[in-house]
Amino acid sequence: MKKLSVCVLFGGISPEHEVSLRSAEFVLNCLDKEKYNVFPVGITKDGDWILYTGEDYSLLPTGEWKNYPGNRRAAISPVRGQGLLSFEGDCVVREWIDVVFPVLHGENGEDGAMQGLLQMAGIPYVGPHVAASAVAMDKTLTKLVADQAGIPQAAWQLVRNSELDSRMDEILKQLESRFCYPVFVKPAGTGSSVGVSKAADREDLRSALLKAGTYDEKILVEEFIHGREVEVAVMGNMSPVASECGEIDSGAEFYDYDAKYITDTSVAYIPARISDSVAEQVRDAAVKVYTAIGCQGLSRVDFFVTYADERVVFNEINTLPGFTSISMYPKLFAASGIPSQQLIDELLKLAMEANE
Repeated sequence: MKKLSVCVLFGGISPEHEVSLRSAEFVLNCLDKEKYNVFPVGITKDGDWILYTGEDYSLLPTGEWKNYPGNRRAAISPVRGQGLLSFEGDCVVREWIDVVFPVLHGENGEDGAMQGLLQMAGIPYVGPHVAASAVAMDKTLTKLVADQAGIPQAAWQLVRNSELDSRMDEILKQLESRFCYPVFVKPAGTGSSVGVSKAADREDLRSALLKAGTYDEKILVEEFIHGREVEVAVMGNMSPVASECGEIDSGAEFYDYDAKYITDTSVAYIPARISDSVAEQVRDAAVKVYTAIGCQGLSRVDFFVTYADERVVFNEINTLPGFTSISMYPKLFAASGIPSQQLIDELLKLAMEANE
């Protein structure tokens, strides 16, 4: 049986660059070299593309991969049929690529930009296509789709960074007239809780708006929902399936970037500490969100389940969720009977099927 040639993209020009390196280490270690010819291509923070020729994937998170002997500068050509190009002096080496796994989180990797390049190149790739990726990456667009689909979610309001200098006091009054403290403030287009703040008073809110505005022109302000943070992994194309529900106890003020990737304060509960009937509601809602946005391949869908009355409230969707050793997406499917190596195989298969 012919081996599939798989290009794993990682790194990228994104605040989530380091998370991507750790995710790629996990994915590359899960790929069975008996089944696949693997081409790991890293994108530096400066935008250089490098074909990593080593086999020690522990060098990715440390950054040592960039200087590995034998590395070559590389690119995926938008010209169909050209595949992966790498450069040795004046020579160009062309590698046929059957499928790409873009293990890229956030800006320029998860927002439809990379998906557009791969679509022009005619190369199948893991995850949602251009439109769904763009809508899911922009939390305000996600909110509009969820509203249209009738999916319960927190009350929200869009604020623009360009208006903060001239209208800050007016904006603060408007937000205070609509929301009670605390509120959450998020850049519209980041993941991994980058730039997210919980504001308890006016000064907190002012600071949170300015912080979020350093990441994105569009800023999302949301009602605080007092509940459990419950996550579901979804996989599939035309007939998506949802995993076991998982719950995150952040051990911090909220599940921020540090709680996800740096500190050891967070605790994951799989299955989540909710009733079977509520878990079924969460899974049904996850598939509904996934379908409404037009996702395929994979996504992780996050909810709150309120403490008071166990209402299921949609939070956000992540179309290329973390794939680190502690990430919820692979752990949720492992708990559902699909170990990580089989999960990666299935995602690559779904990518190929979506392009048939």
